Amino acid sequence: AMSVKASPESTGSGSTAPSPRMQQKGDGISLEALHDWRPSENAFGVEFRNYEDSKRQEVVQRTYTTMHTKQTVAFAKEVREKWLKFDKAEMTVMEMIALLDNLVDDSDPDNDLPNSIHDFQTAERIRQEWPEHDWFHLVGLLHDVGKVLALPEVAGEDTLEQWSVVGDTFPVGCAPEEACVFGRESFKANPDLTHPVYGTKNGMYKPGCGIANLTMSWGHDEYMYWVLKENGCTIPEAGLNMVRFHSFYPWHDKGAYAQFEAPEDAEMKKWVKEFNKFDLYSKGDAVPDVAALKPYYQSLLEKYGIGGKLRW
Repeated sequence: AMSVKASPESTGSGSTAPSPRMQQKGDGISLEALHDWRPSENAFGVEFRNYEDSKRQEVVQRTYTTMHTKQTVAFAKEVREKWLKFDKAEMTVMEMIALLDNLVDDSDPDNDLPNSIHDFQTAERIRQEWPEHDWFHLVGLLHDVGKVLALPEVAGEDTLEQWSVVGDTFPVGCAPEEACVFGRESFKANPDLTHPVYGTKNGMYKPGCGIANLTMSWGHDEYMYWVLKENGCTIPEAGLNMVRFHSFYPWHDKGAYAQFEAPEDAEMKKWVKEFNKFDLYSKGDAVPDVAALKPYYQSLLEKYGIGGKLRW
């Protein structure tokens, strides 16, 4: 079984605790086997991450095709300049989660429930399996809150279409990998594909540069990571990386873009993969009693420095 070495306690305002390490003991049981409760069917009664003939195929494919056409290096720079000023709103996390009831993710073939329900489903499943790691429960609640990028109530005239908010992420500035949803073919209209640098395998990066140094396609993952950093959240870095890279399926699930990994990324990937199991497979769970759960999660928001109004 895996054990966690470091105690992931908060270290005070504006800093993060050292990231806990996952260790594998001599019996060779994988992290996946340790908590292997995964159901085989999603909320529609079919297999998860079906991008071929799901009930939501048309809207999902349209979202990804647009994303893979328009997510360029230039767009990545432009959207960061708009959104990393944190001047859109001052609201609490719970207020933002309530707003997510207005959003159904157009990239998700597994679920058509409002996103706020999924956030609590994920958090509660993590709480069952990792009861001592309260920061991990909180990551489950927070991981998709960045989807408020798509809500006019928050974004106003800067509201983003879902192709730049939801779905799997990938690095811009290098050639797309076949492991991306709908493959390289779905990028054929992306202007960066014919760029003399951005169209090459390593693009504007050096091998071994580290996953955290890639410029990722813009979406809720990257935005929420920087919201938490900006507002002094003290969740351990392992948890913040779960928020930042949980949608980078081509890397953590398929092994693509491995040429950019630095040595420390192996540890990060273990945590991201562990989180993703809960993110994906909790979508078949019963709808939780959100009102009854809120006090517990509000106490965690306060413990990790983000209990009040945040800058978004």
